[in-house]
Amino acid sequence: MTTMPLILVAVMVVLYACGVYLMLDRTLTRVLLGFLLVGNATNLLIFLMSGGFGAAPISGETSAEQMSDPLPQAFILTAIVITFGVSAFLLALIYRSWRLAHDRDDTVRDDEADVELATTEALTTVEVTDEDIEETPETSSDDSDDPDDSDDRDDPDDSDSSERAENTRGSAAPDAEETTR
Repeated sequence: MTTMPLILVAVMVVLYACGVYLMLDRTLTRVLLGFLLVGNATNLLIFLMSGGFGAAPISGETSAEQMSDPLPQAFILTAIVITFGVSAFLLALIYRSWRLAHDRDDTVRDDEADVELATTEALTTVEVTDEDIEETPETSSDDSDDPDDSDDRDDPDDSDSSERAENTRGSAAPDAEETTR
């Protein structure tokens, strides 16, 4: 079993620390540089975790114990491709924001609505009184036992509701005589 070189571990830690520091900045160019440093640190981490060097993993030339593991190499190649793709996307965002900005600054600015929400209190301090509760209209529920709260349309014996239904039918459809003229 081989041990990891301590200098490469230190380089990896420094790359992660600098990358995270740059990604926390509000300038998009520094975010891109931080992302690239974190991607390279991740590649170095996978490389260090892959173990010692061995023979090429080609069947038939050496025994399986002497071969190097091809999976970490595939992970590193995949991480390189993903880092390249995200970097290209970030470069496109930086270019677009640079073109839109009049002062050629790529710093992300706070939205006025976000600043207003951040400065307001989370809960309101207005006290609700009993009078306020009584003044607010309540919605009627179908489960109520009070006959005064029931809906008029549900009562077939109610003459007002039948008259309203006839009036709406008469106004909605024109007479047949008027349409033939």
